[in-house]
Amino acid sequence: RVLIGSPLAGQPAKRTGDVYKCPVGRGPNPKCIKLELPENTTIPNLHEVKENMTMGTTLVTNPQGGFLACGPQYGYMCGQQTYISGVCTNVSSTFQVLNSIAPAVQECAKELDIVMVLDGSNSIWPWTSIIEFLVKFLKNIEIGAKLSQVGIVSYGEDVIHNVNLSQFDTTQSLLAKVAKLPQQTGFKTMTALGIDTARKEAFTVERGARPGVKKVMIIVTDGESHDFYNLDKVVEECAEDDIERFGIAVLGDYNRNNRSIKEVKKFIEEIQSISSDPVGDHFFNVSDEFALLNIVDALGSRIFALEATSGNYTSSFEMEMSQAGFSAHTSEEGVMLGAVGAYEWNGTVVMHTDQGTVVPLNADFQDPLDERKESLAGYVGYAVQSASTPNGVLYITGAPRYNHTGRVIVYKLDGKHTTVTQVLKGEQIGSYFGSVLQTVDVDQDSYTDILLVGAPMFMGPERNEQGQVYVYKLNETTRCVVPRPTPTAAPSSTPTTLSDLDLDGNRDVAIGAPLENDHKGAVYIYHGAKKTIKEKYVQRIPGPGDGVKTKFFGQSIHGVMDLNGDGIIDITIGGLGGASLFVSKDVAELYANMTFDPSKINLQQPTKDCVLGGRDTVCVKTSVCFSYSVKSEKDHTNLGTAIKYNLTLDSLRAKSRAAFVNSDEKSERKVQAIAKLDFRDPIMVSLEFGLAEDTGPVLDGDLPTSLNKTIPLVDCGSDDKCIADLSLKAVPSIQSLVIKANKEKFHVLITTRNSQDNAYNTKVMLSFTENINYVKVEPKDKDCSLNNTKVECAVGYPFLKSNVEEVFKILFEVNPAHVWKEIQINVTATSDSEELKTTLHDNSVRISIPVKYEAGLRFTADRHMKEDHIIVKEGEQYPSVFNHTSVIGEEVKISYTVKKDVDMETPPLKLRVTYPYLSPRENVLLYLTHVTSSQDVKCNVRDLINPLKINHNNMHTINPKKETLSVFLVGCKDHPCKSFDCSIPQVNNSQVNVTFRVWKPTFIKAEFPSLHMIVHATLENLNTDLFAGFFKRRSIEDMENDDMKD
Repeated sequence: RVLIGSPLAGQPAKRTGDVYKCPVGRGPNPKCIKLELPENTTIPNLHEVKENMTMGTTLVTNPQGGFLACGPQYGYMCGQQTYISGVCTNVSSTFQVLNSIAPAVQECAKELDIVMVLDGSNSIWPWTSIIEFLVKFLKNIEIGAKLSQVGIVSYGEDVIHNVNLSQFDTTQSLLAKVAKLPQQTGFKTMTALGIDTARKEAFTVERGARPGVKKVMIIVTDGESHDFYNLDKVVEECAEDDIERFGIAVLGDYNRNNRSIKEVKKFIEEIQSISSDPVGDHFFNVSDEFALLNIVDALGSRIFALEATSGNYTSSFEMEMSQAGFSAHTSEEGVMLGAVGAYEWNGTVVMHTDQGTVVPLNADFQDPLDERKESLAGYVGYAVQSASTPNGVLYITGAPRYNHTGRVIVYKLDGKHTTVTQVLKGEQIGSYFGSVLQTVDVDQDSYTDILLVGAPMFMGPERNEQGQVYVYKLNETTRCVVPRPTPTAAPSSTPTTLSDLDLDGNRDVAIGAPLENDHKGAVYIYHGAKKTIKEKYVQRIPGPGDGVKTKFFGQSIHGVMDLNGDGIIDITIGGLGGASLFVSKDVAELYANMTFDPSKINLQQPTKDCVLGGRDTVCVKTSVCFSYSVKSEKDHTNLGTAIKYNLTLDSLRAKSRAAFVNSDEKSERKVQAIAKLDFRDPIMVSLEFGLAEDTGPVLDGDLPTSLNKTIPLVDCGSDDKCIADLSLKAVPSIQSLVIKANKEKFHVLITTRNSQDNAYNTKVMLSFTENINYVKVEPKDKDCSLNNTKVECAVGYPFLKSNVEEVFKILFEVNPAHVWKEIQINVTATSDSEELKTTLHDNSVRISIPVKYEAGLRFTADRHMKEDHIIVKEGEQYPSVFNHTSVIGEEVKISYTVKKDVDMETPPLKLRVTYPYLSPRENVLLYLTHVTSSQDVKCNVRDLINPLKINHNNMHTINPKKETLSVFLVGCKDHPCKSFDCSIPQVNNSQVNVTFRVWKPTFIKAEFPSLHMIVHATLENLNTDLFAGFFKRRSIEDMENDDMKD
């Protein structure tokens, strides 16, 4: 049977909970039986509260047989106060309740001596509201000699004892007296006097006070005291007498008389000073006398809380709200019960044994140096475990809310003495580190090997609650060493020890991930190995269904029993809404072996009667044997199974060198080498195998499911080793090259020779720079392949025999798209045979051919004028001043253009333009006015353009000197000239446009028959290392004539 806890059974009205026993293997929908544990779980002499006890929250097996079920919300009444102590029930293997355990239950301490100090001055109105308040409040107090006692003192200007503590022994008789209680009256409010009288007289033995019983004083007043100067002393004396004080401020008179906020505040501060600490638990204020009824319940709960507490604080709980059984762990030593609510939810762990119960003190699990109170509400006992070590038992508990990051406490017990030996701290706020614990004896040697700590709310990198499990190893000194992260990247939080699922002698582990997949949940199975668990899970079990009926699958896991009688441990996994049983499979061991006949392949000796495609070849007989067994101890006499396998020939090659003789299915096959005898390397035969069906046992995951063996190829002498000696010669057809517009071609002559054993799979490989392209190989039947800038050629295929050489030629052509200083070609000869290091020096050749390029440029100059020549007429006049360049003289434009003849890279260029500027008598000849160029050209004209800055604001006076210009050609040889440079980094139809003005006054005043002026331009190559040097020149002549010439 499977036991399933249902702690919320009975909701929504109640959450009593219970445990169900469900049969296994009895149809698809077996009926589960409710054990009715709440009804049969009882602690005598208590007013029990079972309605919301959540029985079945915790279920653990008992080493002596049976199980322990706990309901941590079990409570009992002390007066009007409900205490949630928790309860557990021991149930036998026959499902009989043996006994109930509630170690946190304490006898109700109901004795309180309560004195009510009432302000009866005239400002209290109406007095009937005070009477109603008293009646409602006292109805909830059990009055009696062994219960609570109530005395009443009223005051105004004087003090009267209305009721003594021992005057009434029942609540009803006290209520009859109170119903007729008169108002004291008076024009003064002597609060200090009333409190002091109650302390000195009302709490005396003569008036019924009981030694050792907690003393409580309730002061009700509606105004500031007239004897306020005595209050501090009176309150201090009350504190010395251990009287716990509740102050109630009634604001009725202040509201009726519209008193100021300042006055109200002063009154409230006075009553707060009367109240015990913490003031928030001991002070009340109401708007008027009628509103007193509204605080009766709150005041009552504070008073009743004192019935089971000690000290001066109403909220100082110890074991009253402990919720023992929130977690549980059973061992040979006893039962550990987590009590998370103990000590104001700091928590503790109760140890219950046959010899008694050990309840550690609050300080036992706290750090005495903890000044920041990080342990407050830490929930010690949220999870409990124990670990067996050679040095004794270690007890372990989690406190997931400690300092918001959580921690795990490792401790020892010596009788009733608790000693903390180690603390493991969480690393992320809110992760709930320590809320799940599991110890595992992996190798089953009776000593604990690892501790698993869950942090179910751990935030992953995507800011979602992914969960985390930490794996701690116990070392020889019985300490938990540094953890490694959870072995799975999947959300995880609830680790559980399983029995040996894979039958390898090691316990296994299941880790639940109840938050995975939108709370559908999943479980991951890990195998144990060498005192720890493996890092990778072997199986993932997803949550069943659509996640509506059952959620948080993996919240609880149990796997230590065989539930279907097949001798193998099964697993039960629970979640909110149901549980699922998973039947384990047997574990099979499958071994394989291969043998070959013959064991070696001689490529030069084909097998008799082995023919493929009309050619004799080599055949090999391969035998594959399997050995199969299962691990379980059940009878396997008639055991049988189907095996699937895959046999791959020459598995290391993309293109196999071997094939099956035929493809029909049979257990015995022949393997033969294909006629294309490729390499020296052996043929790899790979076998992959497994079980053909999923319904039977599963293969042992630690055993291999593949096997690789080789069949060596031999034709290399008696030692079966091929040791070759290759030599290589590579000679280019040119030693240097000038590359012109057309694509020049050249070749490399390659000679390969082998001087020793056969060189299998001999290759010559060429790698070359990008400034050349591979064209072809000669002879044409040579087997070469091109890959970008690499050529690979087979030599002497399938092997280059001893003392044989091969010669072939590789043709290349220039690639003008890449301009390099040289052509580089690396030639290397290799083979699959071995070669001694001493003979490798001649296996490679490096070729380097210097290169220069012809740029292939066209340089032109075009002149633009209105006429082919300029005429100077006799008597022609000129203006006395120039105010614009347009009046200087005729305009001359020259365009210089550089173009590429072919599509190839060009060198950087410099264009220099030189022109005559002054005559021998320093008269201006040509005046530069504009220079423009294409985008890629940069001209450095500096101050040469309009050097005289002629414009409307800067007029230039004209006064040329008369001279005779007898030279026919006016150039730079006899006349001062000016020049400028233009840089052309890369030719792309580049252009420079120059504009001049002929300085007309110089020629009007000069004497000459005719002349020519020359504008000179040169184009210079700036990279003569890579490009063939050149110097191009272009000249433009401008002619001038007098009026006698055409």
